[in-house]
Amino acid sequence: MITGAIRPSWGGIFAAILAFAGCTQPPPPPPPLQAHPHYILGAPYQAAGHWYYPAESYTLDQTGIAMVAPASTGLTADGELADATALTAAMQTIQLPAIAEVTNLENGRQIDVRVNDRGPADPARLIALSPRAALLLQITGPARVRVRLDTQLSHALTEQIGGGPKLAIATAAPSTVTAQPLGPPGSNGGPTELVGPTATQTTVTTVPARLPESIRQGWAEPGALYLRAGKFGRFNYANVLAARLSGLGGTVLRSREGRQEVYEVRAGPFATIAQADSALRDALARGVVDARISVE
Repeated sequence: MITGAIRPSWGGIFAAILAFAGCTQPPPPPPPLQAHPHYILGAPYQAAGHWYYPAESYTLDQTGIAMVAPASTGLTADGELADATALTAAMQTIQLPAIAEVTNLENGRQIDVRVNDRGPADPARLIALSPRAALLLQITGPARVRVRLDTQLSHALTEQIGGGPKLAIATAAPSTVTAQPLGPPGSNGGPTELVGPTATQTTVTTVPARLPESIRQGWAEPGALYLRAGKFGRFNYANVLAARLSGLGGTVLRSREGRQEVYEVRAGPFATIAQADSALRDALARGVVDARISVE
């Protein structure tokens, strides 16, 4: 037996273990993300090998193919919290945020969405819908849709968020404003009177951060699928582009916009979304960079 050996102190061992455990504790979680919604347009950008050129538009009205966006977290392009349960969407080039009316042309269902993010990267898709918005429209995969910006609500949202172009506040016409004087307590008020021309009423619209789930039902109008490749003021320019779409059924459509004749290049129709996707990829490979899928 070795004399003079130092016996371990159990108290010291426990203290060392506790000290070591304290040193290895995980760091505290990061603070939660804070939303900072703001108006944004942005510079041209490239996604999935395709260039997109943001441009302000409050009158956009297009048809095309919608997709369901995967559920995501974090911040959207305009600084809002991503929320898969809200009626939101992503578009490639319009100002953010904006309010759009989306119609599923295959069943006639229609809702309003808040466009607050960039996407989809695929040039064959017009809009990416949040899972909740897609569910209300009964969209589970690629679907034919019409997207129409709500001009009034989108302008109001720009004013509300700030940072975008400033517009004069609309006022109601004097001849259409009515006043309902209040009667004594318990009465139903007095007669309706027309307000004179010196009185005006300011129209103030507040757009909620989370849009209500209001579904409207219309007629199904699935339509045929085409490629729209470009519009020109001269036939020879359009004809050159149509020749580049040989094999895809490229044609030149003549029409008038006011006093001017315009020539639009179109290809199709295509029987399925898969066929239209294939034709678009072919057109892009041939350098027809403005080609897009439409439903007519």
